[in-house]
Amino acid sequence: MSQQFTFEDVSKHNKPGDIWVVIDAKVYDLSRFSDMHPGGLSVLLDEEVAGQDATEAFYGLHRAEVLERPQYKRLQIGVIAGEQSVITGIVPGKISKVPYAEPSWLVEGYHSPYYTENHRKFQKAMRQFVDENIYPEAQVKEEDGTRVSQELVDKMSALNIHAMRMGPGKHLKGLALMGGLVKPEEFDYFHELILTQEITRCGARGYGDGLLSGKVIGLPPVLTFGSEELKARVVPEVLQGKKFICLAISEAHAGSDVMGLQTTAVKSEDGKEWIINGSKKWITNGTFSDYFTVGCKTEDGFTVILVERGPGVETKPIKTSYSASAGTAYITFDNARAPIGNTLGEEGGGIFVMLSNFNHERWVMCCGSARGQRAIVEECMKWSAQRKAFGKPLNSLAIIRAKLAGTQSWLENVTYQMCNMSYRQQAAKLVGQIAFLKAYATSCAQETAADAVQIFGGRGITRTGMGRFIEHYHRTVAFDALLGGAEDVLRDLGVRQALRVMPKGSRL
Repeated sequence: MSQQFTFEDVSKHNKPGDIWVVIDAKVYDLSRFSDMHPGGLSVLLDEEVAGQDATEAFYGLHRAEVLERPQYKRLQIGVIAGEQSVITGIVPGKISKVPYAEPSWLVEGYHSPYYTENHRKFQKAMRQFVDENIYPEAQVKEEDGTRVSQELVDKMSALNIHAMRMGPGKHLKGLALMGGLVKPEEFDYFHELILTQEITRCGARGYGDGLLSGKVIGLPPVLTFGSEELKARVVPEVLQGKKFICLAISEAHAGSDVMGLQTTAVKSEDGKEWIINGSKKWITNGTFSDYFTVGCKTEDGFTVILVERGPGVETKPIKTSYSASAGTAYITFDNARAPIGNTLGEEGGGIFVMLSNFNHERWVMCCGSARGQRAIVEECMKWSAQRKAFGKPLNSLAIIRAKLAGTQSWLENVTYQMCNMSYRQQAAKLVGQIAFLKAYATSCAQETAADAVQIFGGRGITRTGMGRFIEHYHRTVAFDALLGGAEDVLRDLGVRQALRVMPKGSRL
């Protein structure tokens, strides 16, 4: 049991070399630490912190997680008798009670027609896994720029999380999902939405993409359009985390305009292989991928081909404004070869392969964007409650809760349609809806980022300390607005999709 003290006991220790403080009813001896204090000894003495209850002063400068670090935990020598600690740090699996920090279906007293009891159990298990395994690694690797550990990849494989990230489908047959929590035939897009949003909570944008997001967009074309032989060879090792894959479409001279790609593929003289030449740019996970789902110009038009790493394939890292842990690459194909059997879909039919893939890719981005904004709103709600200016808390929080709620509601409605449509129907009916949703979500996200910086002030542009998640989000939020199609391109796409089904006889 911790030793108990009174506030009077603590007040006697307020001199250089003998400094105690109280933080959230816990007593800390800073005597030996005071000379190493980042703000210097004077902060502890001149601000009248020594020998006092320093809770308010501490949380005006530091995050709760600081006290969880081993070097600071051992400074605690006891507690204040009769007082209770009220501030909690990160509790794995816990649902936040901060307003707007969680989607309404997770908030007590709210109801939703979309989520079943199984969805709730799945969410609880995913949050526990993310908080205990993904979150800690994400904080380290986002800073050091190294890729996701194979240890974590293997842990995710054991629960078949990689397979679930591909959405519902035949690839789940016979698998024990989340330790048997979900039956393969019952797994739906709401399970995938939950999975994606829980992973997003790690708050590390580059690492989040490095957590095999290349597989999320690079493997579906293989699953949907690959031959049975190709799927039997490639899919199991990718879903088990033994091999890695990415989507290689964008080029320096062609981004959203997939028909403007310059990478070529011609058949060998014996007609058994494709010979690929060209380059791809900004390819997520490209630096460590074993397979590349490549968009190429062929004699018959635009064709998608699965290329394996080997002779003629070279990858180089690209420095971006987020972490190198994403594995963003520049890829060069110099007479690289791939079997004709690696063709995904029909020769010249690549546009259909990509259009069907874009729907799921953009929907996943919408899931992440909506959840990422909630994390920032939670940071702002907490900060505005604890930070004081002119002697009062920052209660003038410029929160865009209406837009936040609108994004989640729209997302859930689209997800419900996906659960009740075939893949072909989704491609025909949801292209415009998802394009509009993605453009709206990422536009709201940039407003959220700008507002958050204003709320945090200088801390909002500082890479460490109280505002580190705000700075990180503001620095990397533009990625969501570009990946999967720039906002203006998607808005145009949404309008064009609507005009295609406009009744010819409609008149004012």
